[in-house]
Amino acid sequence: MIKEARLLKEKAVNSLLLSIDHFNRVTDVGRPEAVLIFADHSFEMLLKAAILAKGGKIREPREKNTIGFDRCVRKALSELNFITDEQALVLQTINGLRDAAQHHLVELSESQLYFHAQSGVTLFRDILRDVFLEDLGAVLPQRVLPVSTVVLTDPLEMFSSEVEVVRELLAPGRRRRAEAAAKLRGIAIVDGALRGDPLQPGDAELQRLGQRLVAGETFADIFPGIGSINFSTDGSGPQMGLRITKKEGVPVTLVPEGTAGSSVVAVHKVDLLGFYNLGHADLSKKVGLNRSKTTAAVAVAGLKADPDCYKEVAVGKARYQRYSQKAIDRIQRLVEDKGADQIWAEYKAKREN
Repeated sequence: MIKEARLLKEKAVNSLLLSIDHFNRVTDVGRPEAVLIFADHSFEMLLKAAILAKGGKIREPREKNTIGFDRCVRKALSELNFITDEQALVLQTINGLRDAAQHHLVELSESQLYFHAQSGVTLFRDILRDVFLEDLGAVLPQRVLPVSTVVLTDPLEMFSSEVEVVRELLAPGRRRRAEAAAKLRGIAIVDGALRGDPLQPGDAELQRLGQRLVAGETFADIFPGIGSINFSTDGSGPQMGLRITKKEGVPVTLVPEGTAGSSVVAVHKVDLLGFYNLGHADLSKKVGLNRSKTTAAVAVAGLKADPDCYKEVAVGKARYQRYSQKAIDRIQRLVEDKGADQIWAEYKAKREN
């Protein structure tokens, strides 16, 4: 490993340790802000270290300064491929919350702060393992991993409860709009990070969200980004992992670089037939293979096991096998790699076995 990457990785671990240390402090003075600021810094350092370790560059030509956070995420996701779409969503969320904590006001409940701290530690652990082949448990004492007196049972229920608190703060006669806005900002940042919208909601947008809450609109309607994902946990105690996972049939898309007011990736709810818009015959024409060889390519590539590429869609009592546009790219890359004849031979061998 080059020396610059090693030094950046050490800085990343140091900042993560400080983030966790502030989370576990008995005083609440500046605690949420410190947790988010140090977590955000730890990820920028870790991403830059990983980019260098993967042979990438962290400076653009003729630039003195290194690339920023969003560019790091984009490189990690689309150029060097060492993070997933879902991991990019976690990074965007923490970065957006840090921005609000450092430059304005954001109010997070203990449950929500724990959620972001634990998902951050999980992601740091995953990147450290996948890129550097290091175990976070060997770098940090296990005792410093996030612990909380508040048990997080279901993150979606937690966000929904947060919204109800905001609704109460905005009730007639309460006049606690500043507190409501600070709390609502945290939820809106998470939702915006997931949808790829601007991560810092303005006062006018927060006011509109508050008006919709008071009018009785549901959590799912107001915050569709949070409703588009699942949260999965594994392990227990200091080894617990908390991860964002997309729901089946909901694509995570890379936002074109330079798109004004957008983050790197976004989840979008779409109708199933709109996303899985290819039948078998359509797919065959798109990839330039006859139907039999297209069937072979689908089998060899394992597309039917990939929800990004395939889904059986029910329309009334009928069921249809449908493919997404991503299936085209998967098959074309398979054909370039192996050739149609070899794919056919592998398919026949599979059927015979």
